[in-house]
Amino acid sequence: MGGVRTALYNYLFARKHGGQFLLRIEDTDQTRYVPGAEQYIKESLEWCGLLPDESPWVGGPDGPYRQSDRKDLYKQYADELIAKDKAYYAFDTPEELEAMRARLQAAGVAAPAYNAVTREHMKNSLTLSADEVTERLARGDQYVIRLKVPRHVEVRFEDIVRGWVVVHSANIDDKVLFKSDGMPTYHLANIVDDHLMRITHVIRGEEWLPSAPLHVLIYEAFGWERPAFAHLPLILKPDGNGKLSKRDGDRLGFPVFSLDWVDPVSKEKSSGYREKGYYPEAFINMLALLGWNPGTDQEIMSLDELTQLFDLERVHKGGAKFDPEKTKWFNQQYLRKRPAAELGAQLQERLGRQGVDSTLERATKAAELLKERATFVEDMLEGAYLFTSGSPLTGSGASEEELRKRWKPEAAPAIEAYIRALADLSTFSAAELEGAFNGVLQQQGLKVGQLMPIYRLFVAGRMQGPGMFDVSALLGKEEVVARLKAGLQHCASWA
Repeated sequence: MGGVRTALYNYLFARKHGGQFLLRIEDTDQTRYVPGAEQYIKESLEWCGLLPDESPWVGGPDGPYRQSDRKDLYKQYADELIAKDKAYYAFDTPEELEAMRARLQAAGVAAPAYNAVTREHMKNSLTLSADEVTERLARGDQYVIRLKVPRHVEVRFEDIVRGWVVVHSANIDDKVLFKSDGMPTYHLANIVDDHLMRITHVIRGEEWLPSAPLHVLIYEAFGWERPAFAHLPLILKPDGNGKLSKRDGDRLGFPVFSLDWVDPVSKEKSSGYREKGYYPEAFINMLALLGWNPGTDQEIMSLDELTQLFDLERVHKGGAKFDPEKTKWFNQQYLRKRPAAELGAQLQERLGRQGVDSTLERATKAAELLKERATFVEDMLEGAYLFTSGSPLTGSGASEEELRKRWKPEAAPAIEAYIRALADLSTFSAAELEGAFNGVLQQQGLKVGQLMPIYRLFVAGRMQGPGMFDVSALLGKEEVVARLKAGLQHCASWA
């Protein structure tokens, strides 16, 4: 969800300002490579309707768009920084690095770092002679290239969401820019690619805020104009205590992925919004308002409306608490707006899976009745009684229990009178059914609450659902009369 929201905000910002929305696969850390992840990203964005203008599968003037396909160009930029005395070679072995950390911890340093102080005691091109550096490089000694973070400098930048951020360089370590395996780190590759791809705005998650001062220093080291930064707030657990995680979804029973995902290593499956029956429009609408608001009370907005209203200045600084029930509400609103024929076709297809036959016309009429109480199309399957023949009381323990609570012997004459009234109806419309029912109530001296629950249980077999006159009109006179008679016989058997 967090990744999709980040993509959404980038998409909305780019579209509103007539810019381009780029997708780049940042896979320089091959140890974290996940098979199938790129295809998953592609399919997720397509389902959400967030189509990049440039990407690995679309192409574009600034390709290639996988960093692993661009690895040959990063070394020249690392070498450029060394030539400018903005970076340096470090030849320290893993054992030497661990020994350095141990010494610092023993001296009371809580967070040991390779920085402007400690680098003076390590094996790098700042402490070794030029000849030794040349010799080490010539014989192929392993090395990394580190940024030479300047001393006594305040790094300042204005974040669109956070305002001014100020960090002293003493709190920034000499990050590795180029690794011993010949691959750049994210920090170098990201800045180089953003520069070459002419990125004007970097809109990303809050977890990247601590790295932003480092990135500012790298831009300055190259002498490049940096893009504007906007760091988005975290998506929080429903109770607001901490960042939302997959485990929270598993524990509380809601998806945190856009699509189903199976971990290629553990084979653990995580549910997705698509497979749970959510509409992509509802998912996107919910995500847009998770950390941003349009400044009005409007909640239901199409992607085009979101594009017109979106403003980074209205993104919240604080974390956004995720509400799974509100997410269901969004889906409910979008389901109700769906064309009747579309819902009918979806209901017909799902009924078919359960072995229930229906024409499209009947399924469409039923969907119109059932959609007001449904959050997902599957919820409308509770109206299967609209497509079958015979009493819904058969084999239904719950209906039997409800009926025993409400049945009174004096209801029998009223139901019989209603059956006779139905036989006299010229048309079996909801309006005529209601008139006949009210006439029986008046004639029998009963209130709606004394007869309607029994009518509902006899015909629908459940206490909740669409209006009974609409239900009856759809079922037809013959079926309704048969169910009412069967209900009377059922209750008579109790005597």
